[in-house]
Amino acid sequence: MVSGDLQIWLNHFEYHAEHPRRVLHGGRDVLWPHERRRIASSIATLQLGEESAGRRLERAAQRCAHENRIALLARILELLAREEQRHAQLLETFMADHRIPIKRAGWTDWVFRRVRGRAGLELYLYVLTSAELIGIVCYRALESVTGCRRLQLLCRTLVADELAHVGFESQLLVTLRVGRAAPIRALIRWAHWVFFASTALVVWLTHRAALRHARYSGRSFVRACLAQYAFYLGPASAALASIPLARPTPTK
Repeated sequence: MVSGDLQIWLNHFEYHAEHPRRVLHGGRDVLWPHERRRIASSIATLQLGEESAGRRLERAAQRCAHENRIALLARILELLAREEQRHAQLLETFMADHRIPIKRAGWTDWVFRRVRGRAGLELYLYVLTSAELIGIVCYRALESVTGCRRLQLLCRTLVADELAHVGFESQLLVTLRVGRAAPIRALIRWAHWVFFASTALVVWLTHRAALRHARYSGRSFVRACLAQYAFYLGPASAALASIPLARPTPTK
């Protein structure tokens, strides 16, 4: 990723930091008891994941600055951490308004935290991108199983942000792999695919109460997640991501 690309991403995240997304309460904000039972565990798990990702990204940004990596990259990771923390706050506010309890860290979050805590930047990005790609499928499923307009808008808002995150992270991962021998790149890609598919299956088991109402079986959910993976991290996507971004045309 060349410095021009990093500047474009920095502009994107700085704009969102200055104009943070909000979910207006003007729409229908009723969550029926049967809907609350259906989604409570899933939305609490997603909120915990967003909060954890924000903390870990903040540490990654500090590590980049300490290791004298590109200053732009450290700043982008810092802004990305703040955006994840805003996601957690939006979810927490919704949960508080609808009497959904905050979830404590479970064994899956413990595993993710241990992997991310011991990983270098590349492995950390693989884990983070996996969680966000699967999260996109989960948010879309949550949107479809409730009539609460506020929750639907919240899910759409988070998906829009996560798509941008994945775009940045996938391009950065391609850059970090540059210079490695083809067999090594293939091995890394295969290991990540196995990790991703396994994680998607675990997420299905954790969120199946809501996902079944979204008409996902275990197989169809994993397939939907793998479709996201292929689009953003497959070989064809990697080739496209390696092409430098076009510079925006200055406005007069």
